[in-house]
Amino acid sequence: MHILIADAFDAKLPERLAVFGEVSSDLATLSRAEVLLVRSKTKVTAEFLAQAPALKLVIRGGVGMDNVDKKACAERGVKAVNTPRASSVAVAEMAMAFMVAIPARLIEAHTSMKEGKFLKNELKRTELFKKTLGLVGAGAIATEVAKRAAAFGMTVLAYDPFLKEHPVATLVGSLEELAAQSDVLSLHTPLTDETRGMVNGALIAKMKDGVIIVNTGRGKCVVEADLVAALQSGKVRAYGTDVWPSDPPPDDCPLLSAPNVFMAPHIGASSKENLGRIGDEVVAILKDFKA
Repeated sequence: MHILIADAFDAKLPERLAVFGEVSSDLATLSRAEVLLVRSKTKVTAEFLAQAPALKLVIRGGVGMDNVDKKACAERGVKAVNTPRASSVAVAEMAMAFMVAIPARLIEAHTSMKEGKFLKNELKRTELFKKTLGLVGAGAIATEVAKRAAAFGMTVLAYDPFLKEHPVATLVGSLEELAAQSDVLSLHTPLTDETRGMVNGALIAKMKDGVIIVNTGRGKCVVEADLVAALQSGKVRAYGTDVWPSDPPPDDCPLLSAPNVFMAPHIGASSKENLGRIGDEVVAILKDFKA
């Protein structure tokens, strides 16, 4: 079996996979690959699959499958799976890092100190305690966020049309209802026809003045022009994001220069521990696949 690791995984993974066959990270071997491992960078399109006639299995390390054309895989008889459980804690911690840092003014405080300023009186903080967190999507990652937010003393609400109950959050009946009640809105949805552009001018108009939006889901779930306008007006106090319309975002992405945007380069799932957990799931998938 030829296993092609197309993107960045844990450094120990090739050695762990050697028991299953030949392991390579050279894309020139794509034509021989029977198993393909990708994360976010490689796009498994119909055109990509056409270059891999021997392919039988695609493993996407992480949550979501929007960079894998599942229909094209099915038509080719290629099994496509991901590792949804591994990344929950890592991405949840990234979302919480934004939620803590933004109202605490940590980034402005650090930057101003580096610039020789001591803004003790100018930087006014707010707390998460007794604030309402709204989770858009209430799957594995959002559940981990909910646990942590509850420990901060937040009221945790969630909207997820696929769930009837949740172990931590109180479910509400619509996205608009969630938006209207949330002090912090955190996005945890895959990119689908229903979620694309879901955070738009109409939804933002229903939000509280000064809402904080955190996005560790998918960049294209936000209408950038609408969000930038809301940031400029102050309707949205701040936007913390680890996800973009592409990796990296285009130079003309309006969020890069908008006020009160706090940014990370899609590193939410890139913790050392998480890469190890992804490796564990990959090994388990290959064991089942060989069996």
